[in-house]
Amino acid sequence: MAVYNVHERLLTAKGSEVGALIDTISAGPADRLWPHADWPAVRLERGLTVGSSGGHGPVRYAVTAYVPGTWVRFAFTGPRGFHGFHEFAVLPVDEDRTVLRHTLAMRATGPARATWPLVYRPLHDALLEDCLDRAELACTGTLARRAHRPPYVRLLRALPRRS
Repeated sequence: MAVYNVHERLLTAKGSEVGALIDTISAGPADRLWPHADWPAVRLERGLTVGSSGGHGPVRYAVTAYVPGTWVRFAFTGPRGFHGFHEFAVLPVDEDRTVLRHTLAMRATGPARATWPLVYRPLHDALLEDCLDRAELACTGTLARRAHRPPYVRLLRALPRRS
């Protein structure tokens, strides 16, 4: 099963301001993009550097490309059946507006053919919208409209987690 999933937000901010946010991924409490207070934090064994591995919750990946302030790509190493990547890209529109885009492109095989659409995709979509909310707040100090968590996502988050 081919999966192509994109989340993006047009921000009233310079590309350098938005790029500074992706540079903080996995910086613990100093991470200004990832919603680590509400979701499993990104942990990378050597920080945001090419070759560093880690992930968030059960999702595992390695940094395969990184251009500071511009783009970072992570290749999936888990869960089983996730074959592909996810990335953040900073796309300046003009001097004062920038698109922050997250792209996930993968082939789901085996158990992921069921777990992606039933579990991972709804959680992924909610998490990414929370990321974009954090980016908007960090860059503008305001939030035009907070992302909404559908009832199904709230149910998934309430279920006991397996270790």
